Amino acid sequence: MDIERLKKRKEQLGYTNEEVARLSGVPLSTVQKVFGNITKQPRRDTVIALARVLDPSMANRLQSGAPVVRDNKVREAEFAYRVERGSIASPDEYGKKFAEKEQGEYTLEDYYLIPDDRRVELIDGRIYDMTAPHATHQMIAGEIYRQLSNCRIEHGVSCLPMIAPVDVQLDRDEKTMVQPDVLILCDTDKLIGRCIYGAPEFVLEVLSPSTRSRDQIVKLKKYMEAGCREYWVVDKENEKVTVYDFGTEDWPKVWSFDDEVPVGVSEGMCRIDFSMVKDLLARFPIREEGEEK
Repeated sequence: MDIERLKKRKEQLGYTNEEVARLSGVPLSTVQKVFGNITKQPRRDTVIALARVLDPSMANRLQSGAPVVRDNKVREAEFAYRVERGSIASPDEYGKKFAEKEQGEYTLEDYYLIPDDRRVELIDGRIYDMTAPHATHQMIAGEIYRQLSNCRIEHGVSCLPMIAPVDVQLDRDEKTMVQPDVLILCDTDKLIGRCIYGAPEFVLEVLSPSTRSRDQIVKLKKYMEAGCREYWVVDKENEKVTVYDFGTEDWPKVWSFDDEVPVGVSEGMCRIDFSMVKDLLARFPIREEGEEK
């Protein structure tokens, strides 16, 4: 695989090994070995994680089934199978079909061909791989969803909180399908078939190293333009919550993990107590791989 290309991109961006490790989630020792030419043939998932930070187009190409470079030879990338008419099509057949397209050309037809156990998002014809979220990420999203659900029951709120994975056909077209971490849907007529057809009123994303820039730039623009009223970005690393209430002129607002943050679409009835999120993370600390008890 083209590690030299990633090394050049790392130099161009001015990243240190420590920064690459933090942003990619790859252990620092592994990053040092890859870029120090100690590990000659790193694992595919390691290269993809590094590429997400340094060269997203390469990461998408590797995930999509386009050809990859190994040992200076172009080889067909591995890709998942599809189920068609009750039978499994060969990986080679699907990989070649998929590789014929470039980023920006993919549609819902391609999205639905990807197996359900492999999470991706389709945004403006571009496919973004979504790695399995960190346990901390799930704890945060789960606690926020719990508080929203309790509020709905306690106050009889008519809007419906939902947690990932749930497909949202955000623009009601063939080029975009996203999976927010948490959402609130007030217009339940948008629940159609296997997805939500149109923009939810409220969307929340918990930042991960591999999705950080996408959540704060690409998705912010998409959710605002699609008509979402409210968008929250939860940053666990800095213990802050950024709230974009597009129904007002006073956004964004930044809150801490010590605050109770009002949910605008609930008309003041619901608030998320982030001190409870903070307490939950403290009560159930998660050790990193290789870390001793």
